[in-house]
Amino acid sequence: MANKLVAVFLVCVVLAGALHAREAEATADGAFKSCFTACHDGCKAGGHGFTFCEMKCDTECTEKELADKLNLHL
Repeated sequence: MANKLVAVFLVCVVLAGALHAREAEATADGAFKSCFTACHDGCKAGGHGFTFCEMKCDTECTEKELADKLNLHL
């Protein structure tokens, strides 16, 4: 019985993760993607590691996207 409960729990977690990933893909627009791609390529060319560049560019491009939505000039 315990094994079935664990299996059901894992299936629920996987489904929730898949749905969340789909939602993120659906809300992503071209501006964020182009910002992120340019930032990430430049960061890696500067000799930084993948994880550092991933976090740095995600933060920067999210801030820019939010500022554009709120009509703020950074």
